Amino acid sequence: MSDEVHAGIPAEFHGYREFYASATGRVAARLVRDRLQRIWPALPGRQLLGLGHAAPYLRLWRDEAARVLCASLPETDAAPWPPGAPGLAARVEEGALPFPDLSFDNVLLVHGLEGSENARRMLREVWRVLKDEGRVLIVAPNRRGVWAHLDSTPFGQGRPYSPGQLTRLLERNLYTVTRRDKALFIPPFQTRLLLRGARVWEGAGRALAPRFAGVVIVEARKELYGVMPKGTAATAAARAPGRRVLVPAGA
Repeated sequence: MSDEVHAGIPAEFHGYREFYASATGRVAARLVRDRLQRIWPALPGRQLLGLGHAAPYLRLWRDEAARVLCASLPETDAAPWPPGAPGLAARVEEGALPFPDLSFDNVLLVHGLEGSENARRMLREVWRVLKDEGRVLIVAPNRRGVWAHLDSTPFGQGRPYSPGQLTRLLERNLYTVTRRDKALFIPPFQTRLLLRGARVWEGAGRALAPRFAGVVIVEARKELYGVMPKGTAATAAARAPGRRVLVPAGA
């Protein structure tokens, strides 16, 4: 079968699981994983939560982390986790994660923030379940990238962010940004030539057009100062005796 048969942009978006089962999705996941592993090369003994549609990326740390949970949001497809032995996956609501305070050392957020109805509320919930000075790693569509403007892939869903917008959003919700990166410099075309040489094309795009990556990647550390807000689920939980609850100001 010729390249022309495979050429072009995917016509429609049929769901997260179907995308990641496609050749384009597998290549995209591999290129993003390459960058995630540079930021978190190892998480031995850590408690890790994948939030959104993070299953294609969690395998990086499955064998070394103490526990890896996968939590899907209503707008994303639920993915069995771990592969072949589901049992550590759940569907959750972004504003009320079903986990105790201070549960996780690390949270990986992919295909979550851009589709959130209330990004600040989601980040506050992530803040709540992170341990003191825990880290969140966010992958979000880049506002300048081609992928964000094509609704035939997961990266074209919801609201894209520039690196500056994502940094400011985190800083306003009691996080300190510790590292920024980008990925998906290749265009979302289905050609054998492009897919087979994806890492070469990715390197060329990073060198020649660094602003036009498909996704921005930001790591941030939870900060511990602030006051208890009013009118939140965490506020009610804090009234329970013997519980330590830290919530960002303005939540």
